[in-house]
Amino acid sequence: MGAKVTIKDVAELAGVSKSTVSRYLNHGYISLEKQQRVREAIEQTGFKSNFFAKRLKTQESKLIGIVLPRMDSVTVGKLLSGINRIFDPAGYQGILLVSHLSIEKELENIQNLQQQGVDGILVDSVGLTDRHIELAKTTSVPIVYTGQWNEAVPSIKIDDWAAGRMVGAYLRQMGHRHAVFAGFAGVTQTDKAVGVDRRQGFVEAFCEDRPEARVDFVETGFDFLSAYNKGAAILELAPTVVVGATDNISLGVLRYLHERGIQVPEQISVVGFGGYDVGAVVYPALTTVAFDYELLGMKAAQYLLDLLAHHAGEENMTLPLFFVERESVRNLTEKYETKAPASYLELT
Repeated sequence: MGAKVTIKDVAELAGVSKSTVSRYLNHGYISLEKQQRVREAIEQTGFKSNFFAKRLKTQESKLIGIVLPRMDSVTVGKLLSGINRIFDPAGYQGILLVSHLSIEKELENIQNLQQQGVDGILVDSVGLTDRHIELAKTTSVPIVYTGQWNEAVPSIKIDDWAAGRMVGAYLRQMGHRHAVFAGFAGVTQTDKAVGVDRRQGFVEAFCEDRPEARVDFVETGFDFLSAYNKGAAILELAPTVVVGATDNISLGVLRYLHERGIQVPEQISVVGFGGYDVGAVVYPALTTVAFDYELLGMKAAQYLLDLLAHHAGEENMTLPLFFVERESVRNLTEKYETKAPASYLELT
């Protein structure tokens, strides 16, 4: 063969596909028999490339794949800030791919990164499936999932169930008995964080030992506008409080109420989750549970570096929750001169 040898040449000599050679170079899964054939073909041809030669020699590329559900999110910016605070001093660079809230695209991105020779992968996951677990277990490239948790794979997330209970207990103390929980449309059991745990924790704490307490659910999307568009459906249920699964959802509801002259919290209360900065500057300021997404990014990045170094890593992965009481919730145990109307539809 000539001096310039390609992956195609190696694949032909080994009798395998080019993708098999690529998986071998990236420490992806191939059979032991094919590993031997590819290794012998590389030795016979003297195959080298700038990137793969470095990887084969040092066993590292100093590249980390990062898969995000979206880019237009406050939480993503803070998560990336935390990730960078750990990776940058350690000499690692990130390759960003976006799943656009699609589980299939997320899985595709993980596979693409495995083939690109990254040292490790961080995934801010839309929802963990059996395929996610399989990908983490059938490759030597370590994967850490954030935003979701499964004991079968390295993962870290905020305690959404505890956050939900925190809000439920607070509203219970404030005398509310009828809530609407506004959450994501199309949620499946794979999205156990916001889709299941946060909502379940809220319902348990809000309704515990109170048969008269009631929680209705209204499906929304992830964004401000979709929550705004569900304002009429929410008001038709006539709750005393609306709990948005995220601050974005709550802000959409607040806007809808404001445009229709419905006073918050005198006529209806609103609560969120996330602790976004904008919640402090809207009027009335939004009561919420604040999450430290930057710390989440730092812990996830350190978790991955520990896996790369074959260290046990930090045992305490607990992330703090901060309840932020502002102006958007009415205390129904106190007497107000202004009473909620019999039907909110009268104000629309």
